[in-house]
Amino acid sequence: MLATSIILAAGQGTRMRTASPKALVRLGGKPLLWHLLQSCRAAFERVVVVVGPGMEEVARLAAPDPVVVQDERLGTAHAALTAAEHFGEGPVAVLYADNPLIRTGTLQNLIGTVRGGGRALAMLAMRPPDPSGYGLIVREGPARIVEWADATAAERGSGLCNAGGLCAAGDDLRQWLSRVGNNNAKREYYLTDIVALAAADGARIVPLEAPFEELRGINTRAELAMAEAALQVRLREAAFAGGASLIGPETVFLAADTKLGPEVTVGPYVVFGPGVEVEAGAEILPFSHLEACRVGAGARVGPFARLRPGAEIGEGAHVGNFVELKATRLGARAKANHLSYLGDTVVGEAVNIGAGTITCNYDGFAKHKTEIGAHAFIGSDAVLVAPISIGEGAFVAAGSVITRDVAADAMAFGRAVQQEKAEGAKKFRERKRRDGKKGTGPCAGS
Repeated sequence: MLATSIILAAGQGTRMRTASPKALVRLGGKPLLWHLLQSCRAAFERVVVVVGPGMEEVARLAAPDPVVVQDERLGTAHAALTAAEHFGEGPVAVLYADNPLIRTGTLQNLIGTVRGGGRALAMLAMRPPDPSGYGLIVREGPARIVEWADATAAERGSGLCNAGGLCAAGDDLRQWLSRVGNNNAKREYYLTDIVALAAADGARIVPLEAPFEELRGINTRAELAMAEAALQVRLREAAFAGGASLIGPETVFLAADTKLGPEVTVGPYVVFGPGVEVEAGAEILPFSHLEACRVGAGARVGPFARLRPGAEIGEGAHVGNFVELKATRLGARAKANHLSYLGDTVVGEAVNIGAGTITCNYDGFAKHKTEIGAHAFIGSDAVLVAPISIGEGAFVAAGSVITRDVAADAMAFGRAVQQEKAEGAKKFRERKRRDGKKGTGPCAGS
């Protein structure tokens, strides 16, 4: 029988002070829902996402998994029941999009508890440092969830708290959800009420305990920051396990989908945005920022480099300090080592980009491409005005403004002819002194 997860993602994020749905708030460069989807897709055969009205962006994020719309926000039990047609007969887990750090193994244990035999309701449970803000799981007598304010001293002593997620057989869950009432101040149908209903039916109530850092919910910006810190620890550990070295790991920030190959070295204060892949043996030097780019094997990036979306660094290539690349492919063994900007550019292998070079890719209306052939040499402070092509082996003189294509193996000068006037500087200073001006050079008058 198929195992199904129902992810509740209809929250509006009021406490987060965000105008977008809560499920789209970013953690590790990815929406909260994205994280839980990865774990659920690995643990369950079927994933269903419940969204609120007008949440098309959340629905697109959930694709290709089915989406159900909760037209009226009448509580968490009501939200889960809107997806009842997808339950099937196997285990069904109800989870929350704002619990993004649940591991696949924990979800598999949750499924296994329900499949273990007999009628059961499995619940995710944790022991937070401060349990006063959570519902306590009470197992003595009729199993139930008790709010901290209503708990006895003995009940508080256990410290075992409800983490929100639960799992039961599809038929059982459907029945219990249909019996939940709304006799409360908000007139809402709460998912936690099924614990008492399950216990009354003689079902086993099984708290499945996992670390707080894994099960913590995110309701505020402060909690988001703490979850980010927990996620970074997890991502750094995964990087080490994969053979990467992080120098000063507490200063390196990874995105949830960052891919670091074996023997990659990352210096201090490096930030990875989403969509970065760094291949084996590459080195990312301090204070660099990378996003939606690929760094080839053995390449070197930084320090103080910025790789923007679409940048591709070839095998053994170098990107140096204060160099920015956007939508640019830097060929194998090519070098752009100092103070340059390359946008919408294709650079061939073994090209040398001199200090201060820029490609002018935008004319105020559209972007244009620059192509630089293999083994070309671009002198310092060159300006390449796109669209333009520099042929293989060509040489562009330092300080040139190049506006026309350069043929292969040609030498291009795009600057004014240097002129020299004998004693021109001396005559200039004398004229200024006669006019009563004071200079600042070494020969200036006092």
